[in-house]
Parts: sequence; C-alpha cells; structure tokens
Amino acid sequence: MNAMVPRRGGAPVGYLAELGPVEASAVLYLRLWCDGPDAQAQVWNDFATALGPEGGRQALKSFEGLCDMCVRHGRRPLMRHHTTCECLGADESCFANFIGYASDGNPEDALLIATTIVRPDMAPYLVGLAQDFGLALKRMAIKASQPITKPKTLH
Repeated sequence: MNAMVPRRGGAPVGYLAELGPVEASAVLYLRLWCDGPDAQAQVWNDFATALGPEGGRQALKSFEGLCDMCVRHGRRPLMRHHTTCECLGADESCFANFIGYASDGNPEDALLIATTIVRPDMAPYLVGLAQDFGLALKRMAIKASQPITKPKTLH
C-alpha cells in the first residue's frame, strides 16, 4: 500500500454551505473541539451564550461524551478539515448526517451510521448523545434566527 495515498475519510465530498444549520454546526464544533483547549473554550462560550449556563453545560456534556466515545471506541480516527476550510470531508459528512438523523427523530438511521463511527456495541450510546447534542444545536439555530425586537416603552 502506498503511504502517500490520502485517507478517504478526509476526501472532500462537498461544502459546508450545502449543509443545514444543525449539520454545519456539528461539523464546525467537531473541528473546533479537536483544535485544543482555546477552541474548546470557544465551544463552551457559544453554548453558554446561546443556551444559558445550564443549557450550555448540558450541551457541552453531550458533545464531550460524543467526542470522547469517538476517540475511545472509534473504528478509526475521524478525519477533519481545518476550522476555516469551506470543504466538507467524507468523515465530516458522515458525522453531520449522523447528528442530523439523531436530532430529527430517526434513531434507526442514526444507529446505522453510528456503527460506522464506533464499535457496534457502543453505537446506541453514541446515538443518545447525538440526539441530545443535535437538539441543543437546533435550539441554538432557532434562537439565532429569531429577530431581535426592541423592548416596548411605556408612554
């Protein structure tokens, strides 16, 4: 086997802009999380700002568990692109679709994808974490799309 052949999981398969808000956010947060402590602090800040301290903690707990399971029980390391890259890698696409299915109430499809990410015996646990994380991303997307209104003044 040629050592110069790129890993298929990192092969570009599309663009982040082609994803919905939940799926794109899942990929961006995965990239950030893997960039180290400073970027992880940014993830926490985003969650706490959008969901409040308690909601942010719950989202972070689900996301940390999800990332931890992918590392400890992953079939292989997930390949990812740089945080600012507009491309979407094959593994990132898989991760995005996994989070999307889990948060849209399609646990069977999410479970099928989970078995390609982690060992089959760990897949149901991964789906549960993905559901929680995906729903938090949905709440964040809804809050971000709400128009800001001025408070009414009393006359």
